[in-house]
Amino acid sequence: MFRTPSFALAVAAALTGTSLAAHPEDAGAALADEIAPDRTLLFADEFNASELDREKWRVIGPDFWVNNEQQMYVDDPAVINFIDGIEGADGGVLMLRPVFKPGIDPNKDRNAPFVSGRIESAGKFDFMHGRAEARIKMPDNVGVWPAFWLLGNDKWPGTGEIDIMEYVGEKDWVGVALHGPGYSGETPLVNKFFFPEGVDVTQWHTYGVEWTDQQIDFLIDGHVHYRVTRPMVENYGKWRFDNDKYLILNFAMGGAYPFKTNRIEEPYNGIPAETVEAVKTGKVAMLVDWVRVYAPEE
Repeated sequence: MFRTPSFALAVAAALTGTSLAAHPEDAGAALADEIAPDRTLLFADEFNASELDREKWRVIGPDFWVNNEQQMYVDDPAVINFIDGIEGADGGVLMLRPVFKPGIDPNKDRNAPFVSGRIESAGKFDFMHGRAEARIKMPDNVGVWPAFWLLGNDKWPGTGEIDIMEYVGEKDWVGVALHGPGYSGETPLVNKFFFPEGVDVTQWHTYGVEWTDQQIDFLIDGHVHYRVTRPMVENYGKWRFDNDKYLILNFAMGGAYPFKTNRIEEPYNGIPAETVEAVKTGKVAMLVDWVRVYAPEE
């Protein structure tokens, strides 16, 4: 892995669609950082090193494929990189990005036109209950599918999934969801958060979850925007959130969720030609300033 400051500036400019000047809304995210709960920090990666910390993260490879996504995951600095010089970030940032590489996928059923990056803390770090947060800046491109989420250590959906942030390219909203037995796939436990006017996903925001044995609160910039309680879950199936879960950051392309949102079929499932052309510039990316996990409040 390597850092490329000049490329970082180009990426940041493309993500905002304007200049690198800080947005007023960034102050809200900074305030959320300052008022993080005063309790035990279980895990943190500030992404200030020049390479991925393999003691904390594993990289997913080409064998993984779900949801008719249009990418092949690879372990390569082209898609998982670290850069400096991003306005509003504290030190370095992790960059996950897709790269257009048609014709190289060995899986003929998938035949993915893109390669991209996915990292997980599975086998390195997991936790049960507490608060997980990540400070993230996303691109303005229809059909992308970056996400920050938690997954249980056994067969899906039996040990539960918490989707802290999912984004499919409509920059005024992000989604959250829970999945488990009886409420997986087209789950009823789902919500969209719409940003106020003048605010969107291309600015820095802190996406988080506060998770107990009785409820799960989803937060943006320190504010709860959706709550799921244990009784709400038990209307549909068993509560599967009293077990360890690990962290996931990934940048998917197209597939089920984007397609169900935009109904775009060409040139790729859920992905318009404009996004393909943007990816070719190398400037479509999810930037992650940091990830932190806190123990439950005492």
